[in-house]
Amino acid sequence: MLPNAGGSVRKGEVVLGVVVRTKYRTKREDGSFLRFDTNAVVIIDKDGNPRGTRIFGPVARELREKFMKIISLAPEVL
Repeated sequence: MLPNAGGSVRKGEVVLGVVVRTKYRTKREDGSFLRFDTNAVVIIDKDGNPRGTRIFGPVARELREKFMKIISLAPEVL
């Protein structure tokens, strides 16, 4: 377990999050499939903005409609 170095989430706290990567394949409208090596989530506040300021790794382009702020923070969009 990684230490919570000055983080804003306490143990046992229930928070909102957006799944940005899944190991299970996702089918796109054009018929292609998208699959990542890891599962990942971005913790968000009640307004839908990320609580953090950095996102590591790629995110799917399907997030663009509802979570543009996550797209702008991500280093790569697939």
